[in-house]
Amino acid sequence: MKTLKFTFVLGAMAIALLTASCGSKDKNAGMTDEKPKVKLAKAESKAIQQSEEFTATVESDVKNNIAPNAMYRIKKIYVDVGDYVSKGQTVVQLDVANQDQLSLQIKSQIAQAESQIAQMQNQQAEFNRVAELYNMGGISKSEYDAALTQLKVQKNSVAAQQSQVSALRTQLAQMNQNTRLVSPISGVVTARNYDDGDLYSQQPILTVEQLNPVKLKINVSESHYSEVKKGLGVDIKLDAYPDDVFEGKVTTIYPSIDQATHTFPVEIMITNKGGKVRPGMFGRASLNFGEEEHVVVPDEALVKQVGAGDRYVYVYKDGKVSYNKVTLGKHFDNYYEILDGVKPGDMIVVAGMSRLSNGREVEVEK
Repeated sequence: MKTLKFTFVLGAMAIALLTASCGSKDKNAGMTDEKPKVKLAKAESKAIQQSEEFTATVESDVKNNIAPNAMYRIKKIYVDVGDYVSKGQTVVQLDVANQDQLSLQIKSQIAQAESQIAQMQNQQAEFNRVAELYNMGGISKSEYDAALTQLKVQKNSVAAQQSQVSALRTQLAQMNQNTRLVSPISGVVTARNYDDGDLYSQQPILTVEQLNPVKLKINVSESHYSEVKKGLGVDIKLDAYPDDVFEGKVTTIYPSIDQATHTFPVEIMITNKGGKVRPGMFGRASLNFGEEEHVVVPDEALVKQVGAGDRYVYVYKDGKVSYNKVTLGKHFDNYYEILDGVKPGDMIVVAGMSRLSNGREVEVEK
């Protein structure tokens, strides 16, 4: 009897476990078949301002490296980094030892030339006397010819001396110019590479840069080549002045496209009357290419693919959703511009994406 009773208890427990197991399966099956609830928004088409931002470093429009044309010792540098200089201002004086030596040489050559001229004048007087005697029959033809030849030799010698003196004077003038270096532009000294007494070698002694105007040089994609025009206005922001927007204009468009990057250089000029913008500052230039009609969707509609940078949205149609890869454009307010992947009027899932998959049937919440 005890054995039968024990067997009955085991059987009852097995039936109970089986019933519980079947109930659990039925319950899970019901949960699996339940449609996820989603909220939708309509994808709209809007006129979007088409602009691109380019980064660049501010450059001076004119930059001059000041250096002599030969190896001189520097006698005096009159300016330092940060000083403002005017066009034509003397900024460097070089050692004039060679200049003094050449000046003495020229004076010596001039004295020799003056002596030659005096001899020629005496020779001319002597020739005049010989010519008069020859005309009177007082001397022979050979004596007359000898006097004429000597006079011509003397004149040629004087001409050679005068030519040499002229060349030396020109050289002296060049040395005067080269040993007194002036700034060819008005601007600010941005580099000084020597001190007084140094011997000039290769680097320029000074660098002077013009600060008004200044410029940015950017590289623009060839797809915009027909849209960039001279005079196009450009908004510029600088890291040094995060709250300010500076106005620039396109002044130069390079005519060739870089084959490696498929970009072309563009120069943007910035009027800098107050000298606030300085060469070397990091800037961002925004070029406006007009408006284009593109689809926009709310931020919350976007889904990022795990392990990749791709973005997707779920598009609802006929009770199901499809997983559409999209190409993003600009972000503004709480919306993204969609360049590809969604059409105007498409119904986009904006809530309830956690249980969705491609082709899944869904229930739309009102």
